[in-house]
Amino acid sequence: MSLAEGVLQLIEDAARQQEFSKVSTVWLEIGQLSGVEVEAMKFCFDAVTRDSIAQGARLEIIALPGSGWCMACALTVPMKEVFGECPHCGGYQMQVTGGTEMRLKELEVT
Repeated sequence: MSLAEGVLQLIEDAARQQEFSKVSTVWLEIGQLSGVEVEAMKFCFDAVTRDSIAQGARLEIIALPGSGWCMACALTVPMKEVFGECPHCGGYQMQVTGGTEMRLKELEVT
């Protein structure tokens, strides 16, 4: 719920700065390794945007893949889980390099 409230706060801040009054679509980038449940985000977004400038706005999710750097084989590889093994060598000495973010990418406004 707090993540959806944070997104609404960003939308309201942008509305004050850029002087728009209604949001029709919100695009969020959510990384595969971020720990954000997409369906829960959609539900919470609908709940927190009631009676706001984003009420009824469509929430579009852009999924970002996880990636990491393997210390054993010195390769950047795709990751499906934070503590997963390297798909190349099977080692577990992985450093996450992408897919942990959640970012407000774009707004369609009127």
